[in-house]
Amino acid sequence: QVQLVESGGGLVQTGGSLRLSCAASGTFFSINTMGWYRQAPGNQRDLVAFITRGGTTNYADSVKGRFTISRDNAKNTVYLQMNSLKPDDTAVYYCNAEAVVGIRNLEVWGQGTLVTVSS
Repeated sequence: QVQLVESGGGLVQTGGSLRLSCAASGTFFSINTMGWYRQAPGNQRDLVAFITRGGTTNYADSVKGRFTISRDNAKNTVYLQMNSLKPDDTAVYYCNAEAVVGIRNLEVWGQGTLVTVSS
């Protein structure tokens, strides 16, 4: 079983910063691509950013230049540094990862962490 545990959400004012962390634990051979998604009330869950095991990154247009995704492969942890936060960034942020378990690739989700940006 593979679990993702997120931390770092909270309440911040417009223009502020937060850093989210997500650590994978359990039994697996390796973790491939890791990413962050977010879901605001009444909206679908959208990709924020992802990073491959080799470090290639991709960002949603709405966060480019403000958010930075990074990872520590030795710790099986992915981070999301969020700067210049806006009220539109308010959402539940979910960590996502592809875990290699035996001969299978499993998609795993975290429980979500709430980010609230006040105006």
